[in-house]
Amino acid sequence: MTTYRIHSSVASRSFPQSHAFLDNARPDGAGQVFLGSRAGAALACAANLAQAPFVLVELGTECLGIHTGETRGGEGSNVLGFARFRLGQADPTQLVELVRQPGTDSAALAAARQAFTSAGLVVAVCNDFPGRIVDRLVRPYFNAALRRLDEKLASADDLDKTLRLGLGYPEGPIELLERTGLAEHHDVTLALYRALGQEPYAPARRAQVAHGRRPGV
Repeated sequence: MTTYRIHSSVASRSFPQSHAFLDNARPDGAGQVFLGSRAGAALACAANLAQAPFVLVELGTECLGIHTGETRGGEGSNVLGFARFRLGQADPTQLVELVRQPGTDSAALAAARQAFTSAGLVVAVCNDFPGRIVDRLVRPYFNAALRRLDEKLASADDLDKTLRLGLGYPEGPIELLERTGLAEHHDVTLALYRALGQEPYAPARRAQVAHGRRPGV
């Protein structure tokens, strides 16, 4: 497996606690991994990255192209984006969304994937779009459930029960959002709505209320 080094100056949303991926890093590792909310800024200041077998930068909802630049649809190098999926305040899942560009080096992609899977993580590769795979799919669903609750289609308990029993979900959408954070749902959907301009991503009213009640807002 290709060795890698981790650069981190602030807390990482993907790895807020100890994990095998962090433990496997080495101070002299060849691959370069930038973690935390300032990962993009650290990447911009780094030197000699072209020689690394792979470079990983932790993403929020933004595109990788924000950090690498884009040119005529052929962008891509040894730099990849990633985020370990985490819903609101819940613990991160084992899913890592690995972001590639049209011209991403295939060897870098393979080495980055192996670094994650060797730490017990599951990797899904996606192209460079805001929000990647899971948020693009589930956020409109959450917004729709919140709006149906406002419309009094059914009670919160019945909406959750219907989705659990009808579709086999382990948790209904309302209880899931209340457990993990409606305010955090607001933040993600607002970012996607601004990036994509599509109405299904506009934060539902209840998410806006939760955001407004957040301390310091």
